[in-house]
Amino acid sequence: MSLKKGLIHVYTGNGKGKTTAAIGLGVRASGDGLKVLMIQFMKGRRYSELDALEQIKNFSVVQFGRDEFVSKEKPAQVDIDLAQKAFAYAKEVILKKTYDVVILDEINVALDYRLIALDDVLQLLKEKPESLELVLTGRYASPDVIKHADLVSEILEIKHPYQKGVLSRKGIDW
Repeated sequence: MSLKKGLIHVYTGNGKGKTTAAIGLGVRASGDGLKVLMIQFMKGRRYSELDALEQIKNFSVVQFGRDEFVSKEKPAQVDIDLAQKAFAYAKEVILKKTYDVVILDEINVALDYRLIALDDVLQLLKEKPESLELVLTGRYASPDVIKHADLVSEILEIKHPYQKGVLSRKGIDW
């Protein structure tokens, strides 16, 4: 099964739920027999959703990151290298048409931190196979990326538990 017309989605904004929205789309697609790949930029931690996703047929996740925050002002060379490796892998699987849906999780942040080049990402968006559904997540989506997208959702934070001192909770927030 494959899509006739794949679109480009962008989930951005300062609110919680961008990755979760992308995962929801991927779960729906895998339930219909589509092959889904989520490539996580700048993430190396074992998040709880990964345990659940391993149980879903046709949904794969590959992480390219460390279990540490990346410095925007002075990123470590290892973080730059991992983001470059993630992008090279993404480009390879996208152009080979190995999957029906590819989620580039946190790629917008990798772009904003200048770990990967905007021109390279824009070129990949132009080369995207017609039948591929492509999802880009993360805060700080570039206006140029937004311009190429078919669907853009901005998730706005109105209120968050950390404002009351509630720390992130395993199984709920990660």
